Amino acid sequence: MCLDRATIIVPTRNEEEGIARFLSAIPDQADLVVVDSSDDRTPDIIRRLRPQTWVIPARVNIPEARQIGADAVTSEWLVFCDADVLLAPDYFEILGRLDDDPRIGGFVGTKSTVEGFDLYHRWFQRGQRLFDLVGIPAATGSNMVVRRPALDSVGGFDPTLTVNEDTELMFRLVKGGWRVPFEPRLQVLSFDHRRLEAGVARKLAHGAARNTALYLGVFGRSVRASDWGYWTAQ
Repeated sequence: MCLDRATIIVPTRNEEEGIARFLSAIPDQADLVVVDSSDDRTPDIIRRLRPQTWVIPARVNIPEARQIGADAVTSEWLVFCDADVLLAPDYFEILGRLDDDPRIGGFVGTKSTVEGFDLYHRWFQRGQRLFDLVGIPAATGSNMVVRRPALDSVGGFDPTLTVNEDTELMFRLVKGGWRVPFEPRLQVLSFDHRRLEAGVARKLAHGAARNTALYLGVFGRSVRASDWGYWTAQ
Protein backbone atom coordinates (compact mmCIF):
# COMPACT_ATOMS: atom_id res chain seq x y z
CA MET A 1 0.00 0.00 0.00
CA CYS A 2 1.67 3.22 -1.16
CA LEU A 3 1.11 6.72 0.21
CA ASP A 4 -0.24 7.86 -3.16
CA ARG A 5 -3.07 5.30 -2.86
CA ALA A 6 -4.35 6.76 0.44
CA THR A 7 -6.13 9.92 1.59
CA ILE A 8 -6.41 11.12 5.20
CA ILE A 9 -9.92 12.28 6.10
CA VAL A 10 -10.59 14.33 9.23
CA PRO A 11 -13.78 15.97 10.55
CA THR A 12 -13.16 19.20 12.47
CA ARG A 13 -15.26 21.44 14.65
CA ASN A 14 -13.70 24.32 16.60
CA GLU A 15 -10.22 22.79 16.79
CA GLU A 16 -8.18 25.99 16.73
CA GLU A 17 -6.30 25.16 19.96
CA GLY A 18 -4.94 21.85 18.73
CA ILE A 19 -5.10 21.84 14.94
CA ALA A 20 -1.53 23.05 14.45
CA ARG A 21 -0.28 20.19 16.60
CA PHE A 22 -2.31 17.69 14.56
CA LEU A 23 -1.02 19.09 11.26
CA SER A 24 2.60 18.92 12.44
CA ALA A 25 2.46 15.10 12.19
CA ILE A 26 1.00 14.93 8.66
CA PRO A 27 3.63 14.37 5.92
CA ASP A 28 3.76 17.19 3.38
CA GLN A 29 3.20 14.79 0.50
CA ALA A 30 0.13 13.13 2.07
CA ASP A 31 -3.33 13.93 0.72
CA LEU A 32 -5.41 15.43 3.53
CA VAL A 33 -9.11 16.28 3.31
CA VAL A 34 -10.70 18.20 6.20
CA VAL A 35 -14.49 18.44 6.44
CA ASP A 36 -15.02 21.43 8.69
CA SER A 37 -18.02 22.52 10.77
CA SER A 38 -16.23 25.19 12.80
CA ASP A 39 -17.28 28.56 14.12
CA ASP A 40 -13.71 29.46 15.06
CA ARG A 41 -10.45 29.98 13.13
CA THR A 42 -9.80 26.28 12.47
CA PRO A 43 -10.11 26.43 8.63
CA ASP A 44 -8.03 29.60 8.45
CA ILE A 45 -5.24 28.01 10.49
CA ILE A 46 -5.28 24.92 8.27
CA ARG A 47 -5.08 26.96 5.08
CA ARG A 48 -2.22 29.05 6.49
CA LEU A 49 -0.13 26.18 7.87
CA ARG A 50 -0.86 23.58 5.18
CA PRO A 51 -2.23 25.30 2.07
CA GLN A 52 -2.26 22.05 0.05
CA THR A 53 -5.02 20.69 2.32
CA TRP A 54 -8.51 20.39 0.83
CA VAL A 55 -10.89 22.02 3.33
CA ILE A 56 -14.57 21.28 2.71
CA PRO A 57 -16.98 23.45 4.76
CA ALA A 58 -20.06 21.50 5.86
CA ARG A 59 -22.36 21.89 8.86
CA VAL A 60 -22.84 18.18 9.48
CA ASN A 61 -22.35 15.52 12.14
CA ILE A 62 -19.26 13.29 12.29
CA PRO A 63 -20.43 10.30 10.21
CA GLU A 64 -21.71 12.68 7.54
CA ALA A 65 -18.37 14.52 7.59
CA ARG A 66 -16.40 11.28 7.22
CA GLN A 67 -18.63 10.23 4.33
CA ILE A 68 -18.36 13.61 2.60
CA GLY A 69 -14.58 13.31 2.76
CA ALA A 70 -14.68 9.78 1.37
CA ASP A 71 -17.01 10.79 -1.47
CA ALA A 72 -14.78 13.72 -2.41
CA VAL A 73 -11.73 11.60 -3.30
CA THR A 74 -10.92 8.61 -5.48
CA SER A 75 -8.20 6.97 -3.36
CA GLU A 76 -8.40 3.22 -2.85
CA TRP A 77 -7.53 3.55 0.85
CA LEU A 78 -9.12 6.02 3.26
CA VAL A 79 -7.34 6.86 6.52
CA PHE A 80 -9.89 8.16 9.03
CA CYS A 81 -8.61 9.99 12.09
CA ASP A 82 -9.46 12.92 14.35
CA ALA A 83 -7.85 16.29 14.95
CA ASP A 84 -6.95 15.58 18.59
CA VAL A 85 -4.24 13.01 17.81
CA LEU A 86 -0.79 12.82 16.26
CA LEU A 87 -0.01 10.20 13.66
CA ALA A 88 3.02 8.24 14.86
CA PRO A 89 6.25 9.12 12.98
CA ASP A 90 6.32 5.69 11.32
CA TYR A 91 2.59 5.61 10.53
CA PHE A 92 2.89 5.64 6.75
CA GLU A 93 5.94 3.41 6.77
CA ILE A 94 3.86 0.81 8.64
CA LEU A 95 0.87 1.43 6.37
CA GLY A 96 3.03 0.77 3.35
CA ARG A 97 4.03 -2.66 4.68
CA LEU A 98 0.53 -3.94 5.47
CA ASP A 99 -1.04 -6.89 3.72
CA ASP A 100 -2.78 -5.83 0.50
CA ASP A 101 -5.00 -8.91 0.28
CA PRO A 102 -8.13 -7.86 -1.69
CA ARG A 103 -10.31 -9.56 0.94
CA ILE A 104 -9.17 -7.01 3.53
CA GLY A 105 -11.74 -4.23 3.86
CA GLY A 106 -9.88 -2.21 6.45
CA PHE A 107 -7.51 -2.11 9.39
CA VAL A 108 -8.19 -1.26 13.02
CA GLY A 109 -5.39 0.92 14.34
CA THR A 110 -4.79 1.76 17.96
CA LYS A 111 -4.28 4.79 20.15
CA SER A 112 -1.55 5.63 22.64
CA THR A 113 -1.00 8.90 24.46
CA VAL A 114 1.43 11.78 24.42
CA GLU A 115 0.90 12.42 28.10
CA GLY A 116 -1.67 11.30 30.65
CA PHE A 117 -4.04 8.35 30.96
CA ASP A 118 -1.34 5.82 30.03
CA LEU A 119 -3.04 2.99 31.90
CA TYR A 120 -6.35 3.60 30.12
CA HIS A 121 -4.69 3.45 26.71
CA ARG A 122 -2.77 0.27 27.56
CA TRP A 123 -6.00 -1.46 28.60
CA PHE A 124 -7.77 -0.07 25.54
CA GLN A 125 -5.20 -1.76 23.31
CA ARG A 126 -5.54 -5.02 25.24
CA GLY A 127 -9.28 -4.87 24.74
CA GLN A 128 -8.80 -4.36 21.01
CA ARG A 129 -6.56 -7.45 20.87
CA LEU A 130 -9.10 -9.52 22.77
CA PHE A 131 -11.99 -8.53 20.53
CA ASP A 132 -9.87 -9.17 17.44
CA LEU A 133 -9.30 -12.75 18.62
CA VAL A 134 -13.06 -13.37 18.49
CA GLY A 135 -13.52 -11.61 15.17
CA ILE A 136 -14.92 -8.29 16.41
CA PRO A 137 -13.21 -5.10 15.14
CA ALA A 138 -12.96 -2.71 18.09
CA ALA A 139 -12.26 0.33 15.95
CA THR A 140 -11.64 3.91 16.89
CA GLY A 141 -12.46 6.77 14.52
CA SER A 142 -9.17 8.33 15.59
CA ASN A 143 -7.33 5.64 13.65
CA MET A 144 -8.93 3.33 11.13
CA VAL A 145 -8.13 2.55 7.52
CA VAL A 146 -10.90 1.52 5.11
CA ARG A 147 -10.74 0.23 1.55
CA ARG A 148 -13.07 2.20 -0.71
CA PRO A 149 -14.81 -0.81 -2.34
CA ALA A 150 -15.50 -2.15 1.15
CA LEU A 151 -16.94 1.16 2.32
CA ASP A 152 -19.14 1.39 -0.76
CA SER A 153 -20.29 -2.22 -0.45
CA VAL A 154 -21.90 -1.60 2.96
CA GLY A 155 -23.39 1.79 2.12
CA GLY A 156 -20.85 3.97 3.92
CA PHE A 157 -21.20 5.55 7.35
CA ASP A 158 -24.59 5.66 9.04
CA PRO A 159 -25.56 9.37 9.21
CA THR A 160 -28.16 8.72 11.93
CA LEU A 161 -25.43 7.92 14.46
CA THR A 162 -23.96 10.80 16.43
CA VAL A 163 -21.33 8.61 18.12
CA ASN A 164 -19.88 5.09 17.61
CA GLU A 165 -20.12 5.50 13.84
CA ASP A 166 -16.57 4.13 13.63
CA THR A 167 -17.11 0.74 15.27
CA GLU A 168 -20.55 0.38 13.69
CA LEU A 169 -19.07 0.72 10.20
CA MET A 170 -16.40 -1.89 10.91
CA PHE A 171 -19.03 -4.25 12.34
CA ARG A 172 -20.90 -4.05 9.03
CA LEU A 173 -17.73 -4.67 7.05
CA VAL A 174 -17.07 -7.91 8.93
CA LYS A 175 -20.70 -8.99 8.64
CA GLY A 176 -20.46 -8.22 4.92
CA GLY A 177 -17.64 -10.73 4.50
CA TRP A 178 -14.61 -8.42 4.62
CA ARG A 179 -11.55 -9.05 6.78
CA VAL A 180 -10.77 -6.23 9.21
CA PRO A 181 -7.60 -7.13 11.14
CA PHE A 182 -6.31 -5.32 14.20
CA GLU A 183 -2.94 -3.72 13.45
CA PRO A 184 -1.31 -2.58 16.72
CA ARG A 185 1.74 -1.17 14.91
CA LEU A 186 -0.52 1.42 13.29
CA GLN A 187 -0.62 4.03 16.05
CA VAL A 188 -1.82 7.52 16.76
CA LEU A 189 -1.00 9.48 19.91
CA SER A 190 -3.79 11.27 21.77
CA PHE A 191 -3.10 14.74 23.19
CA ASP A 192 -6.64 15.87 24.11
CA HIS A 193 -8.19 13.97 27.02
CA ARG A 194 -11.32 16.00 27.78
CA ARG A 195 -13.70 13.05 27.58
CA LEU A 196 -11.43 10.93 29.78
CA GLU A 197 -11.11 13.79 32.25
CA ALA A 198 -14.91 13.83 32.44
CA GLY A 199 -14.79 10.24 33.72
CA VAL A 200 -12.92 7.14 32.57
CA ALA A 201 -15.49 4.71 33.99
CA ARG A 202 -18.32 6.63 32.35
CA LYS A 203 -16.59 6.58 28.97
CA LEU A 204 -15.88 2.85 29.21
CA ALA A 205 -19.45 2.03 30.24
CA HIS A 206 -20.88 4.24 27.50
CA GLY A 207 -18.74 2.62 24.81
CA ALA A 208 -19.33 -0.93 26.02
CA ALA A 209 -23.11 -0.56 26.21
CA ARG A 210 -23.59 1.20 22.88
CA ASN A 211 -21.16 -0.90 20.88
CA THR A 212 -22.60 -4.15 22.22
CA ALA A 213 -26.09 -3.03 21.23
CA LEU A 214 -24.90 -1.86 17.82
CA TYR A 215 -23.14 -5.16 17.17
CA LEU A 216 -26.25 -7.11 18.13
CA GLY A 217 -28.51 -4.76 16.16
CA VAL A 218 -30.93 -4.10 19.00
CA PHE A 219 -31.17 -0.29 18.66
CA GLY A 220 -34.19 1.46 17.20
CA ARG A 221 -33.52 4.52 15.06
CA SER A 222 -34.40 7.01 17.81
CA VAL A 223 -31.98 5.35 20.24
CA ARG A 224 -29.23 5.20 17.60
CA ALA A 225 -29.60 8.93 16.99
CA SER A 226 -29.00 9.82 20.66
CA ASP A 227 -25.42 10.24 21.89
CA TRP A 228 -26.41 9.37 25.50
CA GLY A 229 -24.65 12.54 26.65
CA TYR A 230 -21.31 11.66 25.06
CA TRP A 231 -20.60 15.03 23.48
CA THR A 232 -21.82 17.07 26.43
CA ALA A 233 -19.56 15.23 28.90
CA GLN A 234 -16.40 17.18 28.15
